[in-house]
Amino acid sequence: MSTWRKSSYSASGSECVEIGHGIGIRDSKAPVAHLPVSGEAWDAFLHLVKAP
Repeated sequence: MSTWRKSSYSASGSECVEIGHGIGIRDSKAPVAHLPVSGEAWDAFLHLVKAP
């Protein structure tokens, strides 16, 4: 994964979770390691987060 995005809700910019194009999730304090996530799992996560 080469492109990582930080949440717009990250105040300090160093204590946040980042999502990577590819798809993966990492902690900005430990950027070397990341958790790979399938596109289907990410879509399901977003669906649950956006649910009322």
